[in-house]
Amino acid sequence: MLMIVFGGALALALAALFYHRFTEDGMDSGPRTGGSVVAVEVAPLETGAIRDLRTFTGSLSSRSNFDVVAKVGGRLSRLAVDIGDVVERGDVIARIDDEEFLQDVAQAEAELEVARANLEEARSSLELAERERDRVEALRERRVVSMSDLEASEAAVQAERSRVRVAEATILQRDAGLRAARLRLSYTEVDARWEGEGDIRVVGERYVEEGTTLAPGDRIISLVDLQRLRAVIQVTERDYERIRIDQPGLVATDSLTGETFDARVMRRAPQFRETSRQARVELDVSNPDERLMPGQFVRVRMELDRAENAVIAPRSALVRREGEQGLFVIEGGEDGETARFYTVRPGFIEGQLVQILEPHLEGDVVVLGQDQLTDGVRVNIVGRREPRESGDPGLTQVEIEERAEVR
Repeated sequence: MLMIVFGGALALALAALFYHRFTEDGMDSGPRTGGSVVAVEVAPLETGAIRDLRTFTGSLSSRSNFDVVAKVGGRLSRLAVDIGDVVERGDVIARIDDEEFLQDVAQAEAELEVARANLEEARSSLELAERERDRVEALRERRVVSMSDLEASEAAVQAERSRVRVAEATILQRDAGLRAARLRLSYTEVDARWEGEGDIRVVGERYVEEGTTLAPGDRIISLVDLQRLRAVIQVTERDYERIRIDQPGLVATDSLTGETFDARVMRRAPQFRETSRQARVELDVSNPDERLMPGQFVRVRMELDRAENAVIAPRSALVRREGEQGLFVIEGGEDGETARFYTVRPGFIEGQLVQILEPHLEGDVVVLGQDQLTDGVRVNIVGRREPRESGDPGLTQVEIEERAEVR
């Protein structure tokens, strides 16, 4: 009988212990509300300047990109450059077989010599005609010849003068033909010429090979200017008016991680595309080391606005409660520090910082541990960060609770 009583008492004691542990575990696993204390990390709100930084995507193109074409037809006897070669202004890049053009020059020179000989002959004939006219005039004064003879001699002089003028015009014509033939001959030596700044270009494309028979206007190579690039982006109506000519920007590309290149707005399209409701904006990009290439995808970051003396909070402090965006502000009291939730209206966002437009807040805000918070809950501050460092991962919630237990 005694053993039965003792066994029953032991069973009751074990049941009470199990119930106590079960209820403790259940309390620990539930939300931390009421009298519980939540371990958090905080960062102070600060007052200062914050920028409205926007990032646009686009692509690069060369400000100078043109094709070198054949001005005369013929067989391409030599191509002196290839893709990626550097070309200076005036360099000879190709040669076209010039045998036919040399013959044209020789023929034009011969025709010019014939025209000059004809002029000499015409001038001699004019001189003889003028002498004959003078002789007839003298005889007419002595009434040896008739008036019709004098008129005939004068007509002969006029005819010879016309021959001289024709011969002179023929010389001009033949001289022009010779210059044209020499010009066509010079076109068989294809050189790189362009207007504008910069004496260096790079071969971007090669369209033909040596031995190809070219027609006038056929493309040979393309030349691009890699030192002066253009970034083309598309902006919406909301951002268009905030982008100004000469506004600076920074260009980045995935191929050069961590590097940026200076850029400046040079042109804004005066219209929006109906399909996208966006306008084209072009920026000149500095590329002195020629590390950027036309056709690359780029991101362009620009400062569109700035707010001075703004209330600034870490972005990690923003949370949503019941559809409202806000943050938890640490407030002191007799029972210790508590976290008070305030609905806020954000403004500019710069990196890991956000401007708080309304309401005006001061003090510390929770940047880690908000998922365990409700309005008015008590907190234990186990870590503090600077606002501009609040974008760092920091401690996990488990780690800061472990620190709180140690304390």
